Amino acid sequence: MFGFNIDRRFIYILLGALILMSIINFSQAQFIGLLLTLPAVIIAITFHEYAHAFVADKLGDDTPRMQGRLNLNPMSHLDPVGFVLLMFAGFGWGRPVEINPRNFNRNVSMNKGEALVSLAGPLMNFILAIVSAIILASVYMFGGASFLVSTAGSIVLILLQELVLINIGLGVFNLIPLPPLDGSKIFINFFPYNARRWIIEHGPIFYYIFLAIWITGLAGVIISPVINLLYKGLMSGILAIFRLF
Repeated sequence: MFGFNIDRRFIYILLGALILMSIINFSQAQFIGLLLTLPAVIIAITFHEYAHAFVADKLGDDTPRMQGRLNLNPMSHLDPVGFVLLMFAGFGWGRPVEINPRNFNRNVSMNKGEALVSLAGPLMNFILAIVSAIILASVYMFGGASFLVSTAGSIVLILLQELVLINIGLGVFNLIPLPPLDGSKIFINFFPYNARRWIIEHGPIFYYIFLAIWITGLAGVIISPVINLLYKGLMSGILAIFRLF
């Protein structure tokens, strides 16, 4: 995740402090919620990173294949620090998929190929969110009153709801155009050459901006309304379609 000339020890100290504060403030109810969120987090990260590897492989780069990333085994894609942060702090990451743009097919430029590989992760999360929302709406519509109010029904609803929310959240979060997020590699290709070069040369500045936004909680303030809006719009749209039948 972190590159350039950034002191990783400083960053991990900050991240460790963030995790510690989150754990200290955890209540029993939050811990139970954490357990119910766990499957959704694992699925979201695993499919996100697999999508990066899959698209890179299809574009001709066998680096992810050689590193064992073309599978849906969570152990191949989870980053310990990023996983713990996602669980306790709300934002995190998987183990980055390494690629070599020089291996891309001749008909794909390196910039275009990198953008496509970067876009694949968030796009996969949005696809998972839509599929999960359809299943969630189906349970709401056809699950039956007795099942919906039962313990099993409540757990199923929570798991599906978390799957929708976390995939929307991970997709939106990764589209923020700041390194090291996918959005920076997607949108940088739309900038003029001199602007791209300046951004690459000043990469550490953007990393620190990202960390500041994240650690201060500003990232949550910015994207939470977007996540809630997309969740409500998606569920309302799917339920409205179901009611037509």
